[in-house]
Amino acid sequence: MENDWKKRLGVVYSTNPDFKYEEAAEERQETLPPSKQRLIVGIDRRNRGGKQVTLVTGFVGTDDDLKELARTLKVKCGVGGSAKDGEITVQGDFRDKVTAILQSLGYNAKRGN
Repeated sequence: MENDWKKRLGVVYSTNPDFKYEEAAEERQETLPPSKQRLIVGIDRRNRGGKQVTLVTGFVGTDDDLKELARTLKVKCGVGGSAKDGEITVQGDFRDKVTAILQSLGYNAKRGN
């Protein structure tokens, strides 16, 4: 029971002797197969200092799978980017190329704006 108290920060003391603190179980989100994914590939210019980024939204799955897909896209486009909060950003306007890559990988990808 190393540092058990750290998991219970913010819990109010109970006078009930039968009270048992239960930790909330993390729900792991399963990654859908590529054919079931519906990805939208668009361009975003907001809050980026006038720079354009290709934005892939709609990914349903774990963060590890999202980062692996982002890594594949960045390598094939030869640019940088990031993956977080279910979105993949690829630096530059690569909407057509990213859509083609995703479709070749078996994803149901559509070009947005």
